[in-house]
Amino acid sequence: MNPSLDATDWRILKELQADGRVTNVALAQRVGLSPPPCLRRVRALEEAGLISGYTVLVDEKALGFELTAYAMVRLHNQAEPDLRAFENRVLGWPIVREAHMLSGESDYMLKCVAHDLTEFQDYVLGQLTAAPNVASVKTFLTIRQAKREPGLPLTGREI
Repeated sequence: MNPSLDATDWRILKELQADGRVTNVALAQRVGLSPPPCLRRVRALEEAGLISGYTVLVDEKALGFELTAYAMVRLHNQAEPDLRAFENRVLGWPIVREAHMLSGESDYMLKCVAHDLTEFQDYVLGQLTAAPNVASVKTFLTIRQAKREPGLPLTGREI
Protein backbone atom coordinates (compact mmCIF):
# COMPACT_ATOMS: atom_id res chain seq x y z
CA MET A 1 0.00 0.00 0.00
CA ASN A 2 1.35 3.40 -0.97
CA PRO A 3 -0.75 5.91 0.95
CA SER A 4 -1.61 9.21 -0.67
CA LEU A 5 -0.17 11.56 1.91
CA ASP A 6 0.89 15.14 1.45
CA ALA A 7 3.85 16.86 3.08
CA THR A 8 1.79 17.94 6.08
CA ASP A 9 0.60 14.38 6.74
CA TRP A 10 4.22 13.19 6.69
CA ARG A 11 5.24 15.97 9.09
CA ILE A 12 2.38 14.99 11.43
CA LEU A 13 3.52 11.37 11.39
CA LYS A 14 7.12 12.35 12.03
CA GLU A 15 6.19 14.63 14.94
CA LEU A 16 3.85 12.09 16.55
CA GLN A 17 6.43 9.35 16.16
CA ALA A 18 8.95 11.54 18.00
CA ASP A 19 6.48 12.54 20.73
CA GLY A 20 3.13 10.77 20.93
CA ARG A 21 2.14 12.90 23.93
CA VAL A 22 2.37 16.20 22.08
CA THR A 23 -0.81 18.25 22.42
CA ASN A 24 -2.84 18.95 19.32
CA VAL A 25 -2.11 22.68 19.73
CA ALA A 26 1.66 22.09 19.83
CA LEU A 27 1.47 19.58 16.97
CA ALA A 28 -0.51 22.03 14.85
CA GLN A 29 2.08 24.71 15.49
CA ARG A 30 4.96 22.39 14.58
CA VAL A 31 3.38 21.37 11.26
CA GLY A 32 2.02 24.78 10.30
CA LEU A 33 -1.72 24.24 10.77
CA SER A 34 -4.38 25.56 13.09
CA PRO A 35 -5.56 23.03 15.69
CA PRO A 36 -8.93 21.96 14.16
CA PRO A 37 -7.58 20.86 10.75
CA CYS A 38 -4.57 19.26 12.47
CA LEU A 39 -6.87 17.17 14.65
CA ARG A 40 -8.94 16.20 11.61
CA ARG A 41 -5.81 15.01 9.83
CA VAL A 42 -4.62 13.01 12.85
CA ARG A 43 -8.02 11.34 13.14
CA ALA A 44 -8.00 10.58 9.39
CA LEU A 45 -4.54 8.99 9.73
CA GLU A 46 -5.83 6.90 12.64
CA GLU A 47 -8.98 5.85 10.76
CA ALA A 48 -6.88 4.90 7.72
CA GLY A 49 -4.82 2.62 9.99
CA LEU A 50 -1.60 4.56 9.39
CA ILE A 51 -1.47 5.36 13.10
CA SER A 52 -2.21 2.07 14.80
CA GLY A 53 -1.81 3.23 18.40
CA TYR A 54 0.20 5.17 20.93
CA THR A 55 2.63 3.73 23.43
CA VAL A 56 5.28 4.68 25.94
CA LEU A 57 8.93 3.64 25.96
CA VAL A 58 10.02 2.44 29.37
CA ASP A 59 13.52 1.95 30.73
CA GLU A 60 13.82 -1.83 30.99
CA LYS A 61 16.80 -1.85 33.33
CA ALA A 62 15.27 0.74 35.68
CA LEU A 63 12.25 -1.56 35.96
CA GLY A 64 14.38 -4.62 36.69
CA PHE A 65 14.52 -6.23 33.23
CA GLU A 66 18.27 -6.70 33.01
CA LEU A 67 18.42 -9.13 30.09
CA THR A 68 17.55 -8.76 26.43
CA ALA A 69 18.15 -11.82 24.30
CA TYR A 70 17.27 -13.18 20.89
CA ALA A 71 16.18 -16.71 20.17
CA MET A 72 16.53 -18.12 16.66
CA VAL A 73 13.94 -20.86 16.27
CA ARG A 74 13.88 -23.58 13.63
CA LEU A 75 10.69 -25.59 13.23
CA HIS A 76 10.25 -29.17 12.05
CA ASN A 77 7.41 -28.21 9.69
CA GLN A 78 6.66 -24.94 7.93
CA ALA A 79 3.17 -25.70 6.67
CA GLU A 80 0.88 -22.72 7.20
CA PRO A 81 -1.16 -24.36 10.00
CA ASP A 82 2.08 -25.20 11.84
CA LEU A 83 3.36 -21.64 11.44
CA ARG A 84 0.08 -20.21 12.74
CA ALA A 85 0.11 -22.61 15.69
CA PHE A 86 3.62 -21.51 16.65
CA GLU A 87 2.72 -17.82 16.26
CA ASN A 88 -0.37 -18.28 18.42
CA ARG A 89 1.78 -19.91 21.10
CA VAL A 90 4.26 -17.00 20.95
CA LEU A 91 1.40 -14.53 21.55
CA GLY A 92 0.92 -16.09 24.99
CA TRP A 93 4.53 -15.71 26.10
CA PRO A 94 4.97 -12.30 27.81
CA ILE A 95 8.77 -12.64 27.78
CA VAL A 96 8.67 -12.48 23.95
CA ARG A 97 8.38 -8.84 22.91
CA GLU A 98 8.81 -9.28 19.14
CA ALA A 99 8.58 -12.25 16.82
CA HIS A 100 9.63 -12.21 13.17
CA MET A 101 9.32 -14.99 10.62
CA LEU A 102 12.56 -15.21 8.65
CA SER A 103 13.93 -16.63 5.46
CA GLY A 104 17.11 -18.66 5.71
CA GLU A 105 18.42 -21.01 8.35
CA SER A 106 15.98 -20.06 11.13
CA ASP A 107 12.23 -19.80 10.85
CA TYR A 108 11.66 -17.22 13.59
CA MET A 109 13.62 -14.66 15.55
CA LEU A 110 12.20 -13.83 18.97
CA LYS A 111 13.25 -10.78 20.94
CA CYS A 112 12.96 -11.63 24.62
CA VAL A 113 13.24 -9.46 27.72
CA ALA A 114 13.71 -11.00 31.17
CA HIS A 115 14.62 -9.94 34.66
CA ASP A 116 17.73 -12.10 34.61
CA LEU A 117 19.47 -15.03 32.94
CA THR A 118 17.68 -17.58 35.13
CA GLU A 119 14.25 -16.34 34.06
CA PHE A 120 15.31 -16.45 30.40
CA GLN A 121 16.78 -19.95 30.74
CA ASP A 122 13.60 -21.16 32.45
CA TYR A 123 11.55 -19.83 29.53
CA VAL A 124 13.84 -21.34 26.87
CA LEU A 125 14.08 -24.74 28.54
CA GLY A 126 10.58 -24.91 30.00
CA GLN A 127 8.48 -23.44 27.22
CA LEU A 128 10.28 -22.65 24.00
CA THR A 129 12.26 -25.83 23.35
CA ALA A 130 9.37 -27.93 24.70
CA ALA A 131 6.84 -26.35 22.33
CA PRO A 132 5.37 -28.58 19.62
CA ASN A 133 7.12 -28.42 16.24
CA VAL A 134 10.27 -26.69 17.60
CA ALA A 135 13.31 -28.40 16.10
CA SER A 136 16.06 -26.22 17.53
CA VAL A 137 16.72 -22.96 19.36
CA LYS A 138 19.86 -20.84 19.31
CA THR A 139 20.03 -18.00 21.81
CA PHE A 140 22.03 -14.80 21.76
CA LEU A 141 22.41 -12.55 24.80
CA THR A 142 22.86 -8.86 24.19
CA ILE A 143 25.85 -7.15 25.75
CA ARG A 144 24.64 -3.58 25.36
CA GLN A 145 22.22 -1.57 23.32
CA ALA A 146 23.91 0.75 20.84
CA LYS A 147 20.73 2.23 19.35
CA ARG A 148 17.03 2.28 20.14
CA GLU A 149 15.04 4.07 17.49
CA PRO A 150 11.42 2.94 17.35
CA GLY A 151 9.18 3.79 14.43
CA LEU A 152 10.16 4.51 10.86
CA PRO A 153 12.93 6.66 9.37
CA LEU A 154 10.62 9.45 8.18
CA THR A 155 13.14 11.80 6.62
CA GLY A 156 11.03 13.66 4.08
CA ARG A 157 12.00 11.40 1.20
CA GLU A 158 8.51 9.88 1.40
CA ILE A 159 6.89 13.10 0.15
